[in-house]
Amino acid sequence: MTTAKKKISSAKKVIIGMILGAIAGMILNRFADVPFVDKYIVDILFAIGGGIFTNLIKMMVVPLVFFSLITGTSETGDITKLGRIGVKTMVIYLASTAIALIIALTTGLLIRPGVDLDLSQFSEMIANYTPKEPVPLSETLLGIISTNPFKSLADGNMLQVLFVAILIGITITLLGKKADHARQLFAELNDITVRMVGIVMKYAPYGVFFITAKTFTTLGFSAFKPLGMYILTTIVALVIHVVLCYGSLLVFAARCNPLHFIRNFSRAITMAFSTASSNATLPVALEDIKRCGVDPKVSSFTLPLGATVNMDGSAITQAVATVFIAQAFGMELTFGTLATIVLIATLSTVGNVGVPSASMVTLAMVFTQVGLPAEAIGIIVGVDYILSMIRTTLNVSGDAICTMVVAKSEGMFNKEVFDSGIAPQEIPADTTTDAE
Repeated sequence: MTTAKKKISSAKKVIIGMILGAIAGMILNRFADVPFVDKYIVDILFAIGGGIFTNLIKMMVVPLVFFSLITGTSETGDITKLGRIGVKTMVIYLASTAIALIIALTTGLLIRPGVDLDLSQFSEMIANYTPKEPVPLSETLLGIISTNPFKSLADGNMLQVLFVAILIGITITLLGKKADHARQLFAELNDITVRMVGIVMKYAPYGVFFITAKTFTTLGFSAFKPLGMYILTTIVALVIHVVLCYGSLLVFAARCNPLHFIRNFSRAITMAFSTASSNATLPVALEDIKRCGVDPKVSSFTLPLGATVNMDGSAITQAVATVFIAQAFGMELTFGTLATIVLIATLSTVGNVGVPSASMVTLAMVFTQVGLPAEAIGIIVGVDYILSMIRTTLNVSGDAICTMVVAKSEGMFNKEVFDSGIAPQEIPADTTTDAE
């Protein structure tokens, strides 16, 4: 009897690539002054290898956001059928995302993780970059409405792309059966785009290796401190959000014991952490939420919606990353710039699909809008998978907690089931482990 060889998950591969890149970079750092190392290994091999990955990510921004948002909006069904549940769900999701962003920005401004980042040895484009004058918030708001949607798509003006996508999705929903072919077309295009993201992410371990190796070759041990502070700042913001926002919703709104929630939702939490994918976790989450006492009539709408629009962990990562890079470039973060970050990051997470490192794709849009180079993502992408598993766990748990609050407000929550942790018609645990 033979046993199948266990495959290494993509998350582990990226972490391995990051570790190997750091080791290789620290070794080569001792020979950084050697012309062969500097000219051929760093400026050619590492630069091209990492640049390919960065460009692939940038290539996916517009189609990923456009098609996923149209699909997510148009497949909610009849507008009138959504009713109170839809309104309550969206209000809670968007409010929690806004709170997450405020927490992240405040944490970043207090800890100041990017002030010690040495950019002098990065590529010439990044090292010599001068921060652009931020666009005033009033112009940003007026610029959301596009006068030429096709030009917006071609130019990659993401706020306008978001507006057009939402408008198309709502219109398709209002047309009902008349727009079935359009709905199916956009759904298929979204599937193609998501698969393309999956293909791009298969290159991630190698791209991360090259980017990390180049970083540590040029910076050596000095890279540990600023990147470590970035990671620490993000984790601190994530923990604060879990305790203050989700903890308050569980204790005061749902009147539930947080420890019981962890027990009941443990399989989904484990799946989210191991796969770093909200979509891969969704089948397990839909089963575990039954043990949390939620009527499936509520969860079947709120959880899939949350996997698309409720990305608090991703929003926190984007906000901290923006503050981190802005501080590294010496950009002054005015109130208008911070408000723009909150607005853009909130809207961008709505179009964020539940696949590993999708936030790195939409982060390019946030950087561009506030006047930072999208290429600066290369500085942090090497350590992103460390945070990806944590933020995905927060995203999935947040979807469940918000679902419980909505269900309780609608009288569709069973406290006895939640306390016992045993759902009606409980299915065997081993039938929910095939989501990956």
